[in-house]
Amino acid sequence: MATLLLRLQGPMQSWGTTSRFDERDTQLEPSKSGVLGLVCAALGRDRREPVDDLAALRMGVRVEREGVPMRDYQTATGVVIASSGKPDLDRTVVSPRYYLADAVFLVGLEGERALLADVHAALARPVWPLALGRKSFVPTSPVHLPEGLRDQSLEYALANCFCLLEGGTPRTPRRLLLEHPNEGSVRLDQPVAPFAERRFGPRFVKSALFTPGGAHAPDPTAA
Repeated sequence: MATLLLRLQGPMQSWGTTSRFDERDTQLEPSKSGVLGLVCAALGRDRREPVDDLAALRMGVRVEREGVPMRDYQTATGVVIASSGKPDLDRTVVSPRYYLADAVFLVGLEGERALLADVHAALARPVWPLALGRKSFVPTSPVHLPEGLRDQSLEYALANCFCLLEGGTPRTPRRLLLEHPNEGSVRLDQPVAPFAERRFGPRFVKSALFTPGGAHAPDPTAA
């Protein structure tokens, strides 16, 4: 097994998992469906293509800087159908949109090295533009980390990667979220079909506090 590390940093990010109708939510950290969507964009994989290989990867997140939840909205005219069967051009629909401001995340994907190597190369030269949850939310720093592909476990790679923030390593605890087979909180962001079908199942995520510079367990995959 190997782990691929990605940097997700930008002025705005949105990682919705429970959006319904006109309201668009966001989680406080990247969703697995959103991260794998970004990976598919880098690979040039069409929304109708299977994503079983990517969905099998185990994901973890280290919160480098918590984002500030913000609310915006968009308006649209002509989306409501009148009794005549035609669009009602006099009615405007307001759609609240939630996002995170100024967040920074270190994301790890654990799985077969050959697949992760392909993803690592694609992130350096993505086929399609990369976005942080929505097409208009672009990264301000490269998602690709030159030393991001590591022959380490997910836990060890996330705990021992250098700090992504300017000014050195902060000593304040940060949140660490790790995918678990059967324990933790439930997230409905596990792709179970091609993205075009918009079908997602549950997965478990365990949370912990990570203290930079503290003592960490040795890498169980090391020789």
